[in-house]
Amino acid sequence: MNIEVRGLTKTYGPVTAVSELSFDVPPGAVTGFLGPNGAGKTTTMRMMLGLVTPTAGTALFGGRRYADLPAPSAAVGAVLDSAGFHPAHTAGDHLRVYARMGRYGAARAARVAELTGVSAFAGRLTRALSTGMRQRLNLATALLGDPQALLLDEPGNGLDPEGTAWLRRFLRELAAEGRTVLVSSHVLGEVEHLADHAVVIREGRLVSTGPLRELYGPAAVLVRSPQAERFAAALARDGIRVEHEPPGVLRVHGLDAAEVAAAATAQGIALHEITSERPTLEQAFLHLTGGSR
Repeated sequence: MNIEVRGLTKTYGPVTAVSELSFDVPPGAVTGFLGPNGAGKTTTMRMMLGLVTPTAGTALFGGRRYADLPAPSAAVGAVLDSAGFHPAHTAGDHLRVYARMGRYGAARAARVAELTGVSAFAGRLTRALSTGMRQRLNLATALLGDPQALLLDEPGNGLDPEGTAWLRRFLRELAAEGRTVLVSSHVLGEVEHLADHAVVIREGRLVSTGPLRELYGPAAVLVRSPQAERFAAALARDGIRVEHEPPGVLRVHGLDAAEVAAAATAQGIALHEITSERPTLEQAFLHLTGGSR
């Protein structure tokens, strides 16, 4: 199920929270939805689901608005914030109630509890659940309808390292089944391991969208050589940009490692080290959003 967002805009009086935002979320992949705090990520996701009325624009799931889907929860599952749990219900009670509401049956509730690890604490009262347990229960609730698309706002909040690794594997498995997964997160290191695509916004406007690898920009090659200055001069004559690092070290831009090695061989330059460097997602994100450490 392809998700198409076109021209989404939301204003609150003189304040524009989201402005003419357009992007696609492809099926069969995990798409990271990135932006600084207050960039408009949650507002956008709530507009996509009809929880906030947009000032302008549309969001379509397989060509239909969420409100027009014949069985919305069977098409789109969402976790946008901590759900309100009945304090006298157990985690298992919560799933069974929502399963009945969606006419999915107790067997489906048991199945998603098993898939998400909720079965391990299904008998505990919801008021006694940890933040990580609540996140798993929210995800299990979103999966009751076996949806083809998932919209998840910070689903890793409160998970311990083991839970975070589990969530990464689980979401990638869902995407591998052909589902469409949109994940908002501020944990860039985790997104780097999780996402295939990215949508980056700032101040409610689109900054970049596309395959995650394209956010990083061109890689550089770090070179260590006893003839670094001579090599730098030779590369500069060919129009190659070179940065001088500590004595004997160069950072070469515009060439890959094989091309740098070939250039050194052609000049008779001895190389003691050659390493490809790629910017981190954090560096790319800060560059795109104008942020700083």
